[in-house]
Amino acid sequence: MNFLRTRRARLWAVAAIFVALIVTFPLSVAFSLFGLKDMGVTARSLRGPVWWGGAEELTVGGIRLGTVNVFLNPLPLFIGRANVSLIRANGKPDDFLGGLTIGPGVRGFDRVTGSLALGATLAPLPVSRATFEKFTGQFAAGRCSEAEGRVRVQIAALIPGLNLANGLSGDARCDGDVLLIPLASQSGQEKLDLRVHATGAYEAVMRIRTSDPALTGALAANGFQLSGGEQMLRVAGTL
Repeated sequence: MNFLRTRRARLWAVAAIFVALIVTFPLSVAFSLFGLKDMGVTARSLRGPVWWGGAEELTVGGIRLGTVNVFLNPLPLFIGRANVSLIRANGKPDDFLGGLTIGPGVRGFDRVTGSLALGATLAPLPVSRATFEKFTGQFAAGRCSEAEGRVRVQIAALIPGLNLANGLSGDARCDGDVLLIPLASQSGQEKLDLRVHATGAYEAVMRIRTSDPALTGALAANGFQLSGGEQMLRVAGTL
């Protein structure tokens, strides 16, 4: 009986140590283990365990999210995927909620809601900020597998005569293998199509239809070229 008690005690001790290791698993180690760095996810510092940690100066694909709370959702682990929730809820305009999913042949964003400053991410396009509403963009086996949610971008007031105070907006969708975010102004005279590949490579084409010589000149000075009766600016890069 003493042997059984001793054996049971050892098993409980091993189980307790195993649980303790899981509960305190460092967030910094998890970022490398789950391949989040391969998605362009970086942070100045990572603190706490993976289940309820925090990240300072978090950047995803060149877009700065700032300081957020980080939570690993355990259920997707049973199907070989890691789903990390990113949350900043302070009751301020920069509140953010969303998730990152990564696994064998699978990666993407889940139900992202919030507003993010883009900085020079899409330069030389004059896009300064993007607001997401339940935006999801998933890739599987190298192609877009799921895309939904609304996106609105603000246009920086860099071009004289271009008044887009309400920005451009549209709903995400899959377009063949790529994720397509087609954005348009209320008048429909200004459009921006953003296509993102599973590799993170993107192409963005902004088209503006105008007969105003002054605006045409200002657009030309900012890199736009006449194409099919519209002023067009095309950029490409990697997120």
